[in-house]
Amino acid sequence: MAMNKDAFRQFQEELAALDKEQDKRRKETSEAPQDRARREFLALRERYQLSVADVVAFFPEEEGIAYLQGLIAASEMAPRKRRASRKVAEQD
Repeated sequence: MAMNKDAFRQFQEELAALDKEQDKRRKETSEAPQDRARREFLALRERYQLSVADVVAFFPEEEGIAYLQGLIAASEMAPRKRRASRKVAEQD
């Protein structure tokens, strides 16, 4: 019984799709849970075009305040790290 080349090609494409899906799952499982949650949250925020106020309003008041404090702390910490690395680069 001869095998149709189109059927074989389709089979190969399906196997390739399964391999890609498996690689994607492997990548997601190796990602830290907090990083995965952050990535998914930011994707939802972008998808529905939510502002920070919309997000904060979704949480109870205490959690909303903690979220804002985390955003502020992250934005304040990032420039300091860059300045330190520039000083090291300038010394070399």
